[in-house]
Amino acid sequence: MSDQPNRPARPDEPDLRRRLLEVAADVLAEEGPSALTARRVTREAGTSTMAVYTHFGGMPALVREIVADGFDRLHARVDAVPVTEDPLADLTAMAGAYRAHALAHPHLYAVMFGATTLGGYRLTHEEQQVGMAAFGQLVAGVRRAMDAGVLRPADPASVAAQLWTALHGYTMLEQSGFHRVVEDPEGELLQPLVANLVAGLLAAPGVPGVPGSVRDSVRVPDPGPRPG
Repeated sequence: MSDQPNRPARPDEPDLRRRLLEVAADVLAEEGPSALTARRVTREAGTSTMAVYTHFGGMPALVREIVADGFDRLHARVDAVPVTEDPLADLTAMAGAYRAHALAHPHLYAVMFGATTLGGYRLTHEEQQVGMAAFGQLVAGVRRAMDAGVLRPADPASVAAQLWTALHGYTMLEQSGFHRVVEDPEGELLQPLVANLVAGLLAAPGVPGVPGSVRDSVRVPDPGPRPG
């Protein structure tokens, strides 16, 4: 993908920029990165390829906006998880929302986290920071559990990173089908993975608010039917 100089958008096409974004996101979601080209996007949008350069300066900038929108939607989905009196249950509900978003948008998720590239496009360090808001939600959830005495005191960011690494790793395996190394991936892999990790982070037994059975209380919600 090559950039061309930005050109001002035509005033009589205020909705075309949004249309191009929507079409590009749909193509990515339905057919994957290989189908996402300027020619394909503009044909579906009913305009010329010059529109991509007029409104975005090139395909890399359009992809960046798709990725940013993907992170915004991920943040909104996790943010919609209700806050209850059980911070540990809330934390696992956040993990379930994260996983559900990834499974609902597998191609976008792969691009968001650099597992799939689009031509010569790569996420820069600055662009990666767009996704850090989602990580911040997890840090806040961990901090809340620590403040409640459920998880032992530690660096919330470090603990959140451990949880994120485990969840992201499983999610990537799930998307590729490699999670089926056992008969029941959710019951034998995902749930024990999270439960065992959380068990190692729990405060001392007997502390108020600490559930008696970690495995029974720490369960990542099922995201429901898979798309397509």
